[in-house]
Amino acid sequence: MRLYLASTSPARLSLLRQIGIEPVVVPPLVDEEAEVARVEAETGPLAPGAMVQLLARLKAEAIVGTEVDGEPIDGFILGGDSAFEFGGVAYGKPHRPEVARDRWLAQRGGSGVLHSGHWIVDHRGGARRDGAGRVDEARLTFADDITDDEIDAYVASGEPLLVAGAFTIDGLAAPFIRSIEGAPSAVVGMSLPVVRDLLRGFGADWTSFWNR
Repeated sequence: MRLYLASTSPARLSLLRQIGIEPVVVPPLVDEEAEVARVEAETGPLAPGAMVQLLARLKAEAIVGTEVDGEPIDGFILGGDSAFEFGGVAYGKPHRPEVARDRWLAQRGGSGVLHSGHWIVDHRGGARRDGAGRVDEARLTFADDITDDEIDAYVASGEPLLVAGAFTIDGLAAPFIRSIEGAPSAVVGMSLPVVRDLLRGFGADWTSFWNR
């Protein structure tokens, strides 16, 4: 059974590889900011969970019906998205060093919630059948003794610039995180228990995806 990953996230790819799955990566062409703005213009502000679920679905749907190396997609499509909520505000990727530094100064000693959205499309036989999704959440608490010099060094590493919330738990920021309540994989990029549950909901045997 093949799993098609509608994402360019190195973290999501690494997670799947760690559990024995080599997905077929198909980058989705989705303008995330424009799509969120469009929906919010129609319905009002989106809660963090609703936002990541919307983007996960749009990413998965974006590659429905496409071909890979001249062959139609035959398997399941997985789309995902994440956002970190701290102090009632949802944060995506900071992109700029000064933004990442400000976030770390604010979240030092505090806690927030990582929202991870998932959407799976059943595309067995080369045609779309059905889709389903779910949001998972994990609460993180940051150490209160992180120094300014440590924050500056972490920002200078470049790691926090392209990840939701400006941190990772499987990289240089791991020692700065005191505790996690929820699935650790949800913080990395996707909740693996949720992905398993969704696939099982389509009648797919989880171990049939092992191909590494």
